[in-house]
Amino acid sequence: MGNWVVNHGLSTFIVVWMGINIFLFVYFFLLYDSSDRFLYTRHLLGSALSWARAPAAVLNFNCMLILLPVCRNLLSLIRGSFMCCGRSLRKQLDKNLTFHKLVAYMIALMTAVHTIAHLLNVEWLNNSRHGVYDELSTTLSELGDEQNTSYLNPIRSTTTTPTMFVFTSIAGLTGVVITLALVLIVTSSMEVIRRNYFEVFWYTHHLFIVFFAGLVFHGAGRIVRGQVTTDPPHNTSYCKDIPDEWGQDPSCPIPQFAGGFPQTWMFVIGPMVIYLFERLLRFIRYIQKVTYRKIVIRPSKVLELQLVKNGFKMEVGQYIFINCPAISPLEWHPFTLTSAPEEDFFSVHIRSAGDWTQKLITMATCIMPRMGVDGPFGTASEDVFDYEVSMLVGAGIGVTPFASILKSVWYKFKDSNPKLRTRKIYFYWLCRETHSFEWFADLLQGLEKEMEERGMGNFLTYKLYLTGWDQSHAAHVMVHFDEDTDVITGLKQKTHYGRPNWDKEFEEVRKDNPTSVVGTFLCGPEALAKTLEKKCVKYSNVDPRKTKFYFNKENF
Repeated sequence: MGNWVVNHGLSTFIVVWMGINIFLFVYFFLLYDSSDRFLYTRHLLGSALSWARAPAAVLNFNCMLILLPVCRNLLSLIRGSFMCCGRSLRKQLDKNLTFHKLVAYMIALMTAVHTIAHLLNVEWLNNSRHGVYDELSTTLSELGDEQNTSYLNPIRSTTTTPTMFVFTSIAGLTGVVITLALVLIVTSSMEVIRRNYFEVFWYTHHLFIVFFAGLVFHGAGRIVRGQVTTDPPHNTSYCKDIPDEWGQDPSCPIPQFAGGFPQTWMFVIGPMVIYLFERLLRFIRYIQKVTYRKIVIRPSKVLELQLVKNGFKMEVGQYIFINCPAISPLEWHPFTLTSAPEEDFFSVHIRSAGDWTQKLITMATCIMPRMGVDGPFGTASEDVFDYEVSMLVGAGIGVTPFASILKSVWYKFKDSNPKLRTRKIYFYWLCRETHSFEWFADLLQGLEKEMEERGMGNFLTYKLYLTGWDQSHAAHVMVHFDEDTDVITGLKQKTHYGRPNWDKEFEEVRKDNPTSVVGTFLCGPEALAKTLEKKCVKYSNVDPRKTKFYFNKENF
């Protein structure tokens, strides 16, 4: 159970989050459905009152949370600076974007319920104002026509239509703006849009500013009103049946009503201030000068940038956001650092994977454009040296965080670093095409040589898999099979063809490390992540004294 919690900790966190959401919904639903204060309001609106107000409470809670998972500097501070942040908590912080999406889905769902309920409310309030229903509804809707009487029905005129009320009231107008902004944000965040039209996703996502601005003012109209205490008190159980005697019977003074105090701003003001400081810090980093140390454009359409920036400090496996104002002053794209902390520069490898990256690679062949750098930020790969044994799995360009790790390993051995806790690393790299290996092979060759010279050839076990091979590759390999080095990479470790048999690999790791805690790290597609996560659970031993596998995945 303990191993499952570590590997599926987000599930535990989600259960708590869902529990709070369910509690808020049920509590406020029952409050508005049974409280005497809202008896007359329920008479006008029916159960739609509760169906409108319960989602509003859930929305307040989730709108408070939605910005926090994208405060990268805050998460990095919590993740890396405080010793109290243990392994399990750090793993949950690494899934910040997953939680961000879940909160967004909850906001979208509750917005839909809240909006539909209020549209029904407006229709029923309008009908009550026109005397369509019973005498009590009509009397309640007419309250407040005189200046000295408070009102219950916010539709104050029989000439006001539901559409007019929606677009002229504070709650209605801000509600329309909020809903439209949310619809655009959610639809543009779909995977197909984000992958193929990133600019659409990026610019539309900034409608969150409009969303939060409307959210702050949404409750200012106080259209949902409840009864307040009068002297003498208005006895609702008795007076509701004799509305024509209100103000004449001493037990039935004219009821007084007031709207609830707007609360949404109290929920969102804190996260908004935190996010404002986050953006301010990003801007300060943006204007800091970044200089080029080296630019390399490799045959595999991979651009290597070696950069220098004053005060830049990094850890292995971290990532940065890069902005190129010549392409777009607003777009920031994440890239994993491929340099080691021991080097006097930081580097990234950028593969052509869209309009922005292609423009940057094309521009880099002619000029050296100005760059803005934000970061570095912590990721799961930071924890690689916290494990006795580490399994590193990279797919395609997903090898980049492990370049940083393996370089750092080389420096640690070179400097005979006594703090190196890790005693074994297994490295797996899956590529579709042979040219993807070319920029990384030099690093592995250097590590091979260094380990052999120090008599630690068993420290690093690596396996390269070519998944997109054809018959010509197979024939070429068969001819050169007896050579000392691989014909594709030039390494002593021969390239494998096809995909790994993960059951076999995990079984071997467990057999060779019978009492170890093994950290499994992936930078790759979601399908592979699900496979490895299941294997970590499957091959972890129930006995805490034996092998346990903890799964970690890069998310940005």
